[in-house]
Amino acid sequence: MPAPSAASEPPREVPGEPPGEVPGRRSGGSPAEPIGEPPGEPPGGFTGGFTGGVDHRDVVVVGAGLSGIGAAYRLQTECPQLSYAVLEARDDLGGTWDLFRYPGVRSDSDMFTLGYSFKPWRDAQALADGPSILAYLHETAEEFGIDRHLRLRTKVVRADWSGAEQRWSLGLEVRDEDGTVHERTMTCSFLYSCAGYYDYDRGHDALLPGLADYRGRVVHPQFWPEDLDWTGRRVLVVGSGATAVTLVPTLARDAASVTMLQRSPTWISAVPGRDRLADALRRALPAGLAHRVIRAKNILFSTAVYQFCRRRPAAAREFFTSRAARILGSEELVAEHFTPSYDPWDQRLCAVPDADLFEALKQGRAEVVTAMIDAFVPEGVRLSSGRVLEADLVVTATGLRLLPFGRIALTVDGTPVELSEQFVWNGAMLTGVPNFAVCFGYTNASWTLRADLTHRLVCKVLRHLERHDGGAVVPRAPRGMTEQPLLDLRSGYVQRAIGAFPRQGDRRPWRVRQNYLLDSATTLRTPLSRTLELVPRTAARRGTRPQEARA
Repeated sequence: MPAPSAASEPPREVPGEPPGEVPGRRSGGSPAEPIGEPPGEPPGGFTGGFTGGVDHRDVVVVGAGLSGIGAAYRLQTECPQLSYAVLEARDDLGGTWDLFRYPGVRSDSDMFTLGYSFKPWRDAQALADGPSILAYLHETAEEFGIDRHLRLRTKVVRADWSGAEQRWSLGLEVRDEDGTVHERTMTCSFLYSCAGYYDYDRGHDALLPGLADYRGRVVHPQFWPEDLDWTGRRVLVVGSGATAVTLVPTLARDAASVTMLQRSPTWISAVPGRDRLADALRRALPAGLAHRVIRAKNILFSTAVYQFCRRRPAAAREFFTSRAARILGSEELVAEHFTPSYDPWDQRLCAVPDADLFEALKQGRAEVVTAMIDAFVPEGVRLSSGRVLEADLVVTATGLRLLPFGRIALTVDGTPVELSEQFVWNGAMLTGVPNFAVCFGYTNASWTLRADLTHRLVCKVLRHLERHDGGAVVPRAPRGMTEQPLLDLRSGYVQRAIGAFPRQGDRRPWRVRQNYLLDSATTLRTPLSRTLELVPRTAARRGTRPQEARA
């Protein structure tokens, strides 16, 4: 893949179908492999498999969700000479799709772009349910041997960079199946966080007044009980985001009543649950070609919708309100409950497949109430108007908590890294932090589109290190750059926590754009030698010469 010059390296073509054989596949350890015991892996391209009895990998990927599995595929196909491990804190892979088990959980991006370019999505539903996505991730990990590199129940709690040794020392908490936790250590030459950006352990606490006085059951969607039965019960869903609009029509099938209580409306768009054009293309074309064509179509369409909303907000407002009114048959209902004060895509747009939320409202199986809560009372919720909404079950779909990089405590030569003081280079690396990358997806399109670009960029950086006999690489921001928030969304969950995240700048490659078409044309063409500082190998690292980079 690399061209002779890093400054002129072209982006690689994305394969439409998985290769028959994965080059350089290694046995990085099974989920049950204890940290610190040699798995018999041959030396990698940087420093070898074991150093002084300590478990070492060239690259450690944190998180085995959609991003981590995609990163592993790119590492073993584009940098097969390097050893790697994927560390996952949970009991299974899947990330978001293993965590969220609430009724009706589904993607809000089409699976032809949320899925991998190298693993075509073959199911009928364009917006897929959580179990189907989780099965797809398991299948991908097994098909490409990624599961052999996976360490489950292994949480990275700290990462300490040593400039002298030019490696990361990772403090781990390894949990047995019975819950016993052991502290372990391993090292790596490059650390790649694919842990996402929200808190798996806690959802957002909206501090609902008087909640302790309520006599019914309260459930947060992030921690949905397996044994919860809502059949024939009066259900109140507090919230109006993607989780709420997913829950309401699903719960309404069996509940006595379902009420969605929102403080203010959210932009909601009805979309087809099944992509008929995609079905036709898959019937007419070979699987790999059909997948590429469908992905391209959906990328262009989602980009066009976003640009339309941002450039012509008044027209976008009219489009969404008029469409909702046609489905619901009531302009008054739309004006009261589905016309936000902000413009479309100031916050993320909620998609409802086959208009299921609107259909539940039309059929009287659910209702929406837009009002302020005065306080919870024993029988339900009292609104500021004095009306009481009685409920047997309250679901607090009040949002997520953002959390940078899985709460890993980073230090560089003993100094803690203040994330909020750093700039993000190409949406992937941080100033002042050597040999470290993070994976951010898009907020206005499928997460995987940007994630895969970042995976490929990380592989390019790793080859750059080897080609130039480097021990470390770190971005250095130019002086006088204007800082901006990393995520340009007005959503409450973003605004509550964005101050703890790194910043973006006002120019390339320090600006984090929300445009896949531009990013796909420019990200992998970034001249690394001009924007990254290469640190030569130290004496501690010269014992192992880098292997020749693949042409």
